[in-house]
Amino acid sequence: MASLFISDLHLHASRPDICRCFTGFLETLDKTQTLYILGDLFETWVGDDHPGSTYAAVKQALKRCTDAGTPVHLMHGNRDFLLGERFAGETGCTLLEDPSVIDLCGRRALLMHGDSLCTDDGEYQALRKQLRNPQWQQQALSLPLPERLEMADMAREHSSLSSRDKDSYLMDVNQGAVVQVMDEHRAELLIHGHTHRPGIHQLSGNGRPRQRVVLGDWYKQGSVLTVTGITVKSSGTTNSFSSTLMSVR
Repeated sequence: MASLFISDLHLHASRPDICRCFTGFLETLDKTQTLYILGDLFETWVGDDHPGSTYAAVKQALKRCTDAGTPVHLMHGNRDFLLGERFAGETGCTLLEDPSVIDLCGRRALLMHGDSLCTDDGEYQALRKQLRNPQWQQQALSLPLPERLEMADMAREHSSLSSRDKDSYLMDVNQGAVVQVMDEHRAELLIHGHTHRPGIHQLSGNGRPRQRVVLGDWYKQGSVLTVTGITVKSSGTTNSFSSTLMSVR
């Protein structure tokens, strides 16, 4: 059995090449594999009534994948936090809490989107708290669809301008927050996305080596982390992680 991890695809109608890359990737999976999508599958998501042929094609591809026997676990990101039970039912995906702990090849692994670890950015953390508030979400979902779509476009523009003006360290994880959350969940391994800075980081704590694996984004190519119960070689090192980059067609 193999577990595959992806995040930060940011699928959107303006990027059909990445959408095709993702649906093509789903067609390669089978029931011996489990897929974990750790947030930001979509660039925006204003509710499970989100329109558009692009999104319909993605939902259909996910449904074919799960119908074929591949379990797909989906975590909310900071862009698609309004994904709900209707979407899960239409695609066969299982919604995954952030954070979640799983047994991964005998290791206690903590899965997160990663944005909650960027604690140096107080402005963003305050916004995140508001957007994840169930009452705020209920109020937002009660608005007419055109109004929600307009709000999403404004939020994308604001996010782009805000990120441009922020220091780089503000948009990366805080190491103290990483250690704290791993200690809290007694995790040997942390896998997350959000920062778009893929890599494998060696950590120490409680007298045992630990690792933090950051997933790549899908802006220019597909990026998949595969974890198996066997040792594989990746980028000249020997470990249990294999990273694959897929060309965009």
